[in-house]
Amino acid sequence: MFTPALSSLKKIYPDSEIDCLVMYKGVSDIYKNLEEISEVKYWDFLDKPKIESLSFVMGLRGKYDISINIYPSNRKEYNLINFLIGASKRVAVKYLRRDFVNLGFLNNVRIEENDSLHNVEENVKLIEKISGSRIKDVSGLILNITQEDENYARNFLIENNISENETVIGFHPGCSTLKNHANRRWSTKKFAELAGLFINKRHARVLIFGGPEEYELKVEIIKHAGSKNIIAVETDSLIHTAAVMKRCNLFVTNDSSLMHVASALKLKVVALIGPTNPNYIHPWKTEHRIASLNLECSPCFYYSPKPLTCSRKDVKFKCIKELPSELVYKLSEELLDVGK
Repeated sequence: MFTPALSSLKKIYPDSEIDCLVMYKGVSDIYKNLEEISEVKYWDFLDKPKIESLSFVMGLRGKYDISINIYPSNRKEYNLINFLIGASKRVAVKYLRRDFVNLGFLNNVRIEENDSLHNVEENVKLIEKISGSRIKDVSGLILNITQEDENYARNFLIENNISENETVIGFHPGCSTLKNHANRRWSTKKFAELAGLFINKRHARVLIFGGPEEYELKVEIIKHAGSKNIIAVETDSLIHTAAVMKRCNLFVTNDSSLMHVASALKLKVVALIGPTNPNYIHPWKTEHRIASLNLECSPCFYYSPKPLTCSRKDVKFKCIKELPSELVYKLSEELLDVGK
C-alpha cells in the first residue's frame, strides 16, 4: 500500500535513488519488480540473531538523505531502525495511540495519524510532507507481473483444466497470525459453505490461495465442502500466486495481504472485515464490497503493538465469527453481475 506514494515520490524526485528495506520475502518479490526502486534490501529481522540485525542496520548508516517508515509501522523496533540508519530526515506518522512508548519521537519529520484515511492516503501525505508538493492524482496499487509469471499461471490453469469460459472464484482464508490476528479470520466451515453456493448456483471453480503456513486451512475447506471443483493453490512465490489470481472473476478474502494483491490486480473483491477499521484497509481503487456485521463495537482494532483482543461478553470476535455465508454470497452476486 506504499506503491502509489512511491510512484509519486519518484515523479517528484526523478533523479533520486530509492532503496527499500523489507523483512518478508513476499514484499521483496513485489518491490524488486518496481522500476522506481534502485535496490531491495531483504533482511529477516524475525529469525536473524539480534546482534546480526544490528550489524546489518549499522551497515546502512550514513547512506541516505531521507528514510521513511511507511504507514503502518507503529513499533519501537521500526523507529529505532529508522534512527540508526542516520538520515537527516527521518519521516514517519505520529500515531494517536502508544506513539511515545514506541519511540516515535526518534523521527523528526512527521504527520498526524488520521483514522478516517486509508493507508495509501497516509503514505501519500508522508510524501507531501517531504516534498512540499500537493499530490492530486493518487494511483491504484502497483504490482508488476512479468511474462515468466504469466507463463507460470497459464501452465497452472492448463494442468488443472480450467477453461477460459468458466467462472473462477478465489478465496484467501488466512491472514497474519502475529499479535493474535488469527482472530480476524472467517471460519473454514463458512468458506466451505460459500464454496458450495458458488459451485451449486454458478457452476464455478474455486481456487484457495495462501502461503505454505496456511495449507491446513485449504485442506479443511476442501474437506468440509466435499467437492472436486475446489483447488488448493500452491506456488513458489507471491508473484506467481498473484499471476494465478489474475484469472479469478471474483476474490473473497479476509483482511490480509492477498486482499491488497487482489486490489492491485483490479479484481472484484469481497472483503470480510471484522475488528479492523475499514477506512484503513478497504480494497483500494477496485470494485469491491465490504462484508461486515457493522456491530456497535466495531471497529475495535487500531494500529498499535497491543495484541488483538475482544471485550464482548456474549461471543468473542462476534464480528467475524457470526458473519453469515449467505450475506457474503449476496454481495458476491452483486459484484459478479456488475458490468453485465
